Amino acid sequence: MLKRVFVAADAGRLRLRGAVRAVLGIGLAVAVCGLVGHSLVAAVIGGLGALLALFTVTDTTVRAQMVSTALLPAVGFPVLALAAGLHDHPMARNVAFLAIVGAGVYARRWGPRGHALGVFGFMTFFVAQFLHTVPRQLPELYAAVALSLLVSSAVRFGLWCYERKLPPAVAPPVLPDGSGLARTTTRQAVQAMAGSAVALLAGQLVSEQRWYWAVGAAWWVFVNTASRGETLVRGFRRILGTVIGIGVGTFVAIPLHGAAVPSAVLAAVCVFGIFYTAAVSYTWMMFAVTVLAGLLYGLLGVLDMSLLTLRLAETGIGAAAAALAVLLVLPVTTHATTDAWIQRALRCVHACATEAAARLAGSGTADPAPRVAELEQLLGRVRLSLAPLVHPLSPLRNRKARARRVLELLDDCAREVRGLASIAADPEASHDDRLTAACRRVEAAVAALTTPGGGNELKGADPVVPQAPVPGAALAHLHGLEQSLAELAAPLRGTRPSPLAGA
Repeated sequence: MLKRVFVAADAGRLRLRGAVRAVLGIGLAVAVCGLVGHSLVAAVIGGLGALLALFTVTDTTVRAQMVSTALLPAVGFPVLALAAGLHDHPMARNVAFLAIVGAGVYARRWGPRGHALGVFGFMTFFVAQFLHTVPRQLPELYAAVALSLLVSSAVRFGLWCYERKLPPAVAPPVLPDGSGLARTTTRQAVQAMAGSAVALLAGQLVSEQRWYWAVGAAWWVFVNTASRGETLVRGFRRILGTVIGIGVGTFVAIPLHGAAVPSAVLAAVCVFGIFYTAAVSYTWMMFAVTVLAGLLYGLLGVLDMSLLTLRLAETGIGAAAAALAVLLVLPVTTHATTDAWIQRALRCVHACATEAAARLAGSGTADPAPRVAELEQLLGRVRLSLAPLVHPLSPLRNRKARARRVLELLDDCAREVRGLASIAADPEASHDDRLTAACRRVEAAVAALTTPGGGNELKGADPVVPQAPVPGAALAHLHGLEQSLAELAAPLRGTRPSPLAGA
């Protein structure tokens, strides 16, 4: 796992730049809060606000990111006031927290902005429990959060806005999935509320003071997942990261006894780790989060071994509650989600090949580059969806092997498409009539793979049997694409029901 974090591709060093910028933005935000005389509690909540703004706001344009960041206080401030006002009314507080859980998950249907606002609202309520916020603290906390957002935004959108020099980002792919309870966001909102309710009740039985950790664990298990398999794997990784973080925290955070300078340095390292590892390893991101939480508790003067042990117990409760919810409450099967993402990826492969062929034929409007970027995002979703099947602890050996084969072949398709697009971008490339015929064969292969029952037609059917290699780099890439698509028939549709079904 550790090796994967450091050898994972970082195109344009975007993860590295984002992590360094986060350290700079959050560090300056906390420093400014201290310089203007805010209390330690206010500085902590301001720093967390800056962290959330930098971490959760992921709109595709800088302008949209600025708007989403500006909207965060509109959600966070009322939630903070609600949490502070209900601090001494446990029953009402619990009901309000569960309502915010459901609203936060439901808000994902409005894309990256809805996701960011939902997370910010939930975490504001959570942090109010973490810091035991009361109404008289609200003016200072509002000022600290607003100041921190201004400082971190100045770094992100002014001092170091490297996104302005990048091509426009591709919007994250979303599966249209009906309405009402047929909609994934609706089902997951219900699941999250159910799981959080169980976590809240069980967490309070373990600790009346730190029960919110269990709710937080249940909530974060649902973030960026779309099926029961994804949620279960995420819960496992959360527990694993927490265990490792507590082990390190025992030997690092506790001996510091809240010393300001070394705690601040290590907190900066943890912030870097959160941002650098988030895209490639949820386990290591949770490790960094756990150590950071330990350092914050140390600064607040309440850290000891019993607190870290309690943190682990509450995390386990939250993950278990989430697992029960996804298994028993309106479950979204792994197969249904996986099949939808694979079909979208295959159609995108065909669109990439078609655009590249049109560009080589002399079209001035055809451009495969956006489609290639879309394909990369779709393959990311496919990998996430198939993660439960390829997980080392998965007992389903045959399905694991088929899932791995699907990923290998889809990666092969992506490599061929990227090569084809790079050739199409060459102004000296010339058109070959055989490109049209090859693209038609690719279209036939994709149609067979994405049509119910079509996979069986691929087995031995003449239209999709790979053709003999033909000269020319573009044709070679198309031949490789045909080969991979033909080989996908076996793991995807070799039997009925699908070998990946029922996961």
